[in-house]
Amino acid sequence: MTHPYENELAVGLEAVRTASKICQAVQSGISPESLEKKDKSPVTIADFASQAVVCRGIRAAFSDPIIGEEGSAELRADDGAEFLKRVVAEVNGIGIDGSGDDICDWIDEGSAKEYSDRFWTLDPIDGTKGFLRGEQYAVALALIVNGKVEVGLVACPNLKDVGGSDGTVCVAVRGHGAWTVPLSGGDSTPSKVTSTTDSSAARFCESVESGHSSHGHSAQIAQILGMTADSVRLDSQAKYAVVGRGEADIYLRLPTRPNYREKIWDHAGGVLFCEEAGATVTDVTGKPLEFTHGFELAVNRGVVVTNGPLHDAVIAAIKEVGIS
Repeated sequence: MTHPYENELAVGLEAVRTASKICQAVQSGISPESLEKKDKSPVTIADFASQAVVCRGIRAAFSDPIIGEEGSAELRADDGAEFLKRVVAEVNGIGIDGSGDDICDWIDEGSAKEYSDRFWTLDPIDGTKGFLRGEQYAVALALIVNGKVEVGLVACPNLKDVGGSDGTVCVAVRGHGAWTVPLSGGDSTPSKVTSTTDSSAARFCESVESGHSSHGHSAQIAQILGMTADSVRLDSQAKYAVVGRGEADIYLRLPTRPNYREKIWDHAGGVLFCEEAGATVTDVTGKPLEFTHGFELAVNRGVVVTNGPLHDAVIAAIKEVGIS
C-alpha cells in the first residue's frame, strides 16, 4: 500500500514500538507492595521515558512540533535527580544512549501547546491506572495536517492482536484504511467495525474509571436503546481498538463536569483508526471533532464513537438524557 505518509508511518511505528518496550519492562517490575502503598512512580517513570524516546524518534526525522502530555521540569528540579536517574536507566536499558540532560531535552520536544498546520500529538502512556493494575494502556501517536488527523498509531502492549499475538498496534492512514499489526512485528490485518443496525443488539465499550466518563448516563442511554449486553470495560485508547476491530459497537466518553474539554492526545490516533475502519465519530451533540484548537478539543463536548448505522440513535439518546 502506497500513500503520502509512508515515511511518517514508518518512523511513528518504530517510535511507539520502542516506547512500548520500555513500558512493558517497567510494568513487569510493579510489585503488589508498591500497589498497596499507592506508589505511582512506575507509571511516571515509564511516562517520561516513553515520551523521551518517541519525541527523539520523531524529531530525528522531522522538524514538526509535537504536542505531548509531559514536560521535564519535575525531572530537572533538584529533588528530581533520583527520579531522573531511574528514567535514564530505563531508556539506556533498551539500547538508547542518552544523559539526563539529553532525555530531558527529548521530553521537552513534546512541549508544544498551540495549533500548527502540521504537528504530532503524543500520549506516552494513556490509561495510567490500567498500567498500574497490569491491565490495558496505550502509547498513542498521531500526525495532524491542516486540522485533520492523517496518521494514527495506538500501541496496546497488553491487548492481544487479532492473530493471538501478545500486544497490538492499531494503525490508520486517512483514505487508506485501518489495520492492526502485532507489537512484535508480523503481518497486518485489516480492521472493520460491526454492521449492527439494531441498537438492542449493540454493545458498549466503556472506561473502567467512572471519573473518565459518566457511567450513570451510559446506563440510561443503554436503557433507551434497549441494550442488554454487558459493556466491555477497559482503560485507555484500547477502547478505540475494540470498536475499530468490531468487538463492540459504541464507545462513549460522556462529560463528567461542565467545563472539561478533552485533550487531543487522548483521542487523535484512536479516532482515525475507528473512522478508517468505518466508524462515525463526533462529540455528544453530533458535531465533528475539531483538531484546530491546540492541545484541547476546545469546541467539542465529549466523544461518541459508533459503527455508523447506530450513530443517530445514540446521539438522540444522549440528548434525551439531558447531555449537551
